[in-house]
Amino acid sequence: MIQKQQTLVLSPYAALYDIVVPKDNMLRQINELVDFSFIYEELKDKYCLDNGRNAIDPICMFKYLLLKAIFELSDVDLVERSKYDLSFKYFLGMAPEDSVINTSSLTKFRKLRLKDMNLLDMLIQKSVSIAVDQGILKSTSIIVDATHTKARYNQKSPQEILQDRARKLRKTVYAMNESIKVKMPTKNTTNVLEDEIEYCQRLISFIEEESGVAQVPKILEPLNLLKETVEDDVEAIRLATDPDARVGHKSVDSSFFGYKTHLAMTEERIITAAVITTGEKNDGKQLQTLIEKSKSAGMNVKTVIGDTAYSEKDNIAYTKKNEIDLVAKLNPKVTQGSRKKEDEFLFNKDAGMYVCPAGHMAIRKAREGKKSIGKNQKNKYYFDVEICKRCALREGCYKQGANSKSYCVTIKSEEHSEQMAFQETEFFKEKSKERYKIEAKNSELKHGHGYDVATSSGLIGMQLQGAMTIFAVNLKRILKLQD
Repeated sequence: MIQKQQTLVLSPYAALYDIVVPKDNMLRQINELVDFSFIYEELKDKYCLDNGRNAIDPICMFKYLLLKAIFELSDVDLVERSKYDLSFKYFLGMAPEDSVINTSSLTKFRKLRLKDMNLLDMLIQKSVSIAVDQGILKSTSIIVDATHTKARYNQKSPQEILQDRARKLRKTVYAMNESIKVKMPTKNTTNVLEDEIEYCQRLISFIEEESGVAQVPKILEPLNLLKETVEDDVEAIRLATDPDARVGHKSVDSSFFGYKTHLAMTEERIITAAVITTGEKNDGKQLQTLIEKSKSAGMNVKTVIGDTAYSEKDNIAYTKKNEIDLVAKLNPKVTQGSRKKEDEFLFNKDAGMYVCPAGHMAIRKAREGKKSIGKNQKNKYYFDVEICKRCALREGCYKQGANSKSYCVTIKSEEHSEQMAFQETEFFKEKSKERYKIEAKNSELKHGHGYDVATSSGLIGMQLQGAMTIFAVNLKRILKLQD
């Protein structure tokens, strides 16, 4: 049996919870808000029900991971805090005197029980259904955006990672007792990874056995982080690779190495859909998936609010077909017309032709591209190449030896023309003001829940991190809206 009674075991100390975990405690509120029994149904195929030792209750294991996402703790520090923090024990369904799990159990649970699960969509749908049941989610608009997460590895060399964490540990120890500096193990001075690992192991041993400060809470976090890096991640650091991470661009001159999380969020700031991809993926290409996932989660989507990245032609056609207002500005190249040297080549409306800087008019025009397929069509204007060959202004305009000289002008499609008109409406302008909300949500994910850097290697690990983090922030938001 993996399912266990989710009420507290009878304990002479159970009354402590009513004293130290008040009704407005966030973890008590989450326990009352969420029926976690859905975890049993999702995980029943991952357990052997008629053989072997009794497993740790999967709800308890799931809650450990949720605590990790809410409080941004390492596995070691999460288990350590669970020993003495009664709000944690109450949330986990334990009696005050119960023993906590072994840290390795969390790793096994992630790898063996949660592998191959569509945890991301499941948890988002669960939190959205809670919001609907609570009467909180009333919006018919979703705001879309993408946030980036740096890969755990490859940002620094393996040796740099170890050096950085060892440095932080030493700095914390010196702040407690500067005189201990002379007793510290001699730093590694070579560029050999094995030597750096050996030095870190000596540093850990010294602090644990000789420093006298190893049990100070302020020392424990950097100490545990270095130990976890050396003991658990040596193989990963030795490889120093994340096979799924890719380079993405935040701007023309700013890039990152890692992943993107494409989000859809309601005006009440409840996340209704997420797609986690490698870093190079285009934001706009995820829009239709985000809309469909939001609908599957229970949203009635009537309006989508986003930036210019989401206003590509296919998205305009898709939202129009599904009777959804797309509040996303067109790229200025579309609204202003896409053509080179627009100040030099001028249009003669009487002749319906373009005139070059030297004053020569095009002799014919032709249309390129098929209507409603791929990119917009273009009008191509051809000039008399014999005149171009002799023109005084041919330098930089006519390529020597070319058999033709032409000038192209993109034609606005019907979709773009309608979107341009929609951009000028008061509805569009008012709805555009809601977009800032998702930027604040991205900041909350990164700075409040450690979503700026991946906690493991690979896309699967990133999806697990995203699932738990988004579930946590959605629950916190629901509790806030209930106040």
